[in-house]
Amino acid sequence: MSTQAHIRLTSAKPENWQAKSLFSFDGNEIAIYCDDLAQLDLRKIQQAARKIETLGVERVKLVGDAWCELSQWAFAQGFSKVGKYRAIEFTGNVDEINALDNKQSVYAWSRELINQTPSKLVPVDLAEQAAEYLTSINDAHVSFDIIKGEALEQQGWTGTYNVGKGSINPPAMLVLDYNPTGDANAPVFTTLVGKGITFDSGGYSIKPSAGMFSMKCDMGGAATVTGALALAIKSGLQKRVKLILCCAENMVSSYAYKLGDILTYKNGTTVEIANTDAEGRLVLADGLIAACEFEGEYIIDAATLTGAAMMATGGEYNALFALDQNMITRAARAASEQNDPAWQLPLANFHKSKCPSAFADTANSTTQKGGGAGGASNAAGFLARFVENEGKGWLHMDLSACYNENANGLWAAGATGSGIATISALLLAD
Repeated sequence: MSTQAHIRLTSAKPENWQAKSLFSFDGNEIAIYCDDLAQLDLRKIQQAARKIETLGVERVKLVGDAWCELSQWAFAQGFSKVGKYRAIEFTGNVDEINALDNKQSVYAWSRELINQTPSKLVPVDLAEQAAEYLTSINDAHVSFDIIKGEALEQQGWTGTYNVGKGSINPPAMLVLDYNPTGDANAPVFTTLVGKGITFDSGGYSIKPSAGMFSMKCDMGGAATVTGALALAIKSGLQKRVKLILCCAENMVSSYAYKLGDILTYKNGTTVEIANTDAEGRLVLADGLIAACEFEGEYIIDAATLTGAAMMATGGEYNALFALDQNMITRAARAASEQNDPAWQLPLANFHKSKCPSAFADTANSTTQKGGGAGGASNAAGFLARFVENEGKGWLHMDLSACYNENANGLWAAGATGSGIATISALLLAD
């Protein structure tokens, strides 16, 4: 098979077409057949792209006038894999090509970051790489601070400090300001918060090997919100946005935090540790407290937080949670428009009390496997304790579609970039 191929969408069935085929060869081109070019089946296009990549094609050029921006991106999602994240030449007008090129570049950066080995990508490195990437896109309007190690405890960021203190690699928090207004007193539009657990052993609630194998991806939330901000900046974002990444390595050692420990957060909330493998919500709590201090209009957090969300969505949708239904409406609309599947799961005020403790305001989970029934909602309920104004303007995204341990009919193995387009669209919305 040639290392480069031209790919065309067509509604005209070629003579050699087989009913169950996703594509056919037409001279030097590969044709993907669609019954209705006005109502494209994006999932089918992604499936075709995945099969085409497995033929050994190294690069592709999309040709013809049947392609739209969404169909080209669906093809890109199916075709891309490790080593082929920047292998597509898009078609269309200048604006469409520029938008897709920006998207391909940002997704490649985020996916490659998630796929890095955990010994290579440690917490401080994650914070530094995110800051360097955004600075490289818009140096004039980006400033940042990285808080490391003992300084986290001294400044009151107890969740990130305690989760990460058992590792030889110190925890870190990135606080970044993108302010294109030039006004130091400009209001914050949105604060993004990302879970940055660069490796999750589970701590003393240790994971089995099978459950630990892919835990390099547990910083997917950090990569997703950084990528979303990067894509929005490349797309002309003119509003002030703060970015907070809570980065730690959850390890077992004589210094690691333990079950039964009680953490006191900056907002006064006390948390008993019932499960050291429910660490993501502990670091996110710091990020949400910090986000509230900025008094922005919106707060969006993203995290590979619970296996329960993946079980509920089948790993094909990200799970959305909010106490503010307006946030769900906005996010669901953005996800649909971007063909970036997401689905609402339950969250109500009573979920805040689903992890009770006899010794603290709350526990971080329960001692039941997976946090018990409704584990994803219970985790979101825990986070809801750390946002103000009864959750107005806050969205929690559990990234259950962020990473695939194995290839399937739609995706190659590894990071997907799912969630980036939705969050970026929310940043760009009026």
